[in-house]
Amino acid sequence: MSRLCPVSWNELIRKLHALGFDGPYTGKGPHPLMWKGTIRVMIPNPHRADVGVDLIKKILRQGEISREEWLSV
Repeated sequence: MSRLCPVSWNELIRKLHALGFDGPYTGKGPHPLMWKGTIRVMIPNPHRADVGVDLIKKILRQGEISREEWLSV
């Protein structure tokens, strides 16, 4: 099994789009959201540093995305 690695913000958005998510959309809260049907994923604000593995795991749980799905895109 491959390991999760940090990704850039742009790569995060690209992967979520490839998995069928729309957005990012700004809402009332402080962070952008991406949607796939009724599934909502809160993503970090754009920044220069990579998105870390712990945050990626949280996003995968919120988005009901398996590790295998994430690594395949």
